[in-house]
Formats: sequence, C-alpha cells, structure tokens
Amino acid sequence: MQPLNILQIDASARPGISGIDPRGSHTRRLTRRFVERWQEARPQDSVTYRDVGRQPPSPVSGDWIAAAFTRPERRDEAARACLAESDILVQELLCADLVVIGAPMYNFGLPAQLKAWVDNVVRVGVTFGFDRSRQGEPYWPMLPAGKRLVILSSRGDYGYDPGARLGDINLVERGLSVPMSYLGLTQTHSIAIEYDEFGDERLRASISAAEAAVDGLVAELARNAAEVVEREPVMA
Repeated sequence: MQPLNILQIDASARPGISGIDPRGSHTRRLTRRFVERWQEARPQDSVTYRDVGRQPPSPVSGDWIAAAFTRPERRDEAARACLAESDILVQELLCADLVVIGAPMYNFGLPAQLKAWVDNVVRVGVTFGFDRSRQGEPYWPMLPAGKRLVILSSRGDYGYDPGARLGDINLVERGLSVPMSYLGLTQTHSIAIEYDEFGDERLRASISAAEAAVDGLVAELARNAAEVVEREPVMA
C-alpha cells in the first residue's frame, strides 16, 4: 500500500491530555487517539506533528502581507525571512494527505494560535490563485486534490452541532472548513466532546462517544485509503 502523509496539529493551550494529566486537553486526547489508531491500521504512513498551542505561529503583520503579495522573484532577503515560517507551514500542508486538527472552542471560535496558523497557510499564488483579469471567479484553490480534513473539537457547553440549541454560534468548524475549502480541501469530518464545564456523567458519556466516533472514522478512512490504492492503475 502506498504510504500517506498525516499532518497532526494540536492547538489547545493546555499542555496535558485529559484522562492522563490533571486539567488536560480533550482535543489532545482525541488527536492522539486518532493518530495512534491510524498508525495501528496503517503503520507505513508518516506523521508530521505541529503543536501551535505551545509554539504559536507569528501573527500576520504588515510586512508579511507585503512580502506575500510580492512576486517571489522580486522578494528581497527581508521579505523571504518574513515568510520563512509560513513557507514551512505551507509545505507541511501541501505534503499532507490527511490533516488532523485538535481545535478547542475558545469563546465560540478558534484559539488565536490556530487562527494564526490558518492565516499563515492562506497564501496567494501558493495555496490559492488570484487573477483580477480572469473571467468569472478571480480566485481558485491550489491545494492538490484528494486531501481530507479531520476537526477534533471540545466545548464547555453542549448543543453546538448544526441544528442544535447553540449551533448558530459555533464558529470552530466553520473557522477551519471555510478557509480550507477555499484552498481546495473540501472533504471534512468533525467530532467533538461536549459538557466540559459540567464535569459530570454527561461529560464522561460525551468523551466515550467521541472516542468511539474517532475509532469508527479511522476505520472508514483507512479502508477508503486502501481501496483507492487498489483501484489505481499500475504503470508499466
């Protein structure tokens, strides 16, 4: 089977893992479980790990914007240095077949450190194209086709799924799926733990349900990956 590249991103400000460390992160718990289950199913695949919760990317600045919108051949040394971190993050995304992001809900949306990652990988001429003279839509996605995004979230309250009591104010999944689909990563899967602020049996049940969902998703995606490889023609 052809090996795949997995990009695992943790964004929680909490360094530990729930169930192991006091006040540990639920999203780190889910990303760890996902990747461990994936490696059990497909040990030939590689994993690139990025912890933006503990090592946040630099936020976009005026100099960054100027450098990003300057043609590569016209960038001076200062402009190239300004984009160096972004270049690394973009390359990790471009190389990934499966992107697994632990995205806790902070004030209904993404943690600032994860939003900084998003802003660093949305790059004109690299991950999306723009041509004002192009007929119709002047923007187009540039990520290679076939990538998948898995969003593993956690919420203090409950009822944030689409159509539920607080679904309209949940900006986490959309905060990732919208910009990623803009780049061409349109196949998205989401799983979340709820009731963290309650800390009772409902939280424990939500954790168990989320872990079971992670296991099921891994089995489904790993099976699909194997089927795709089997269908690919062998070149003589």
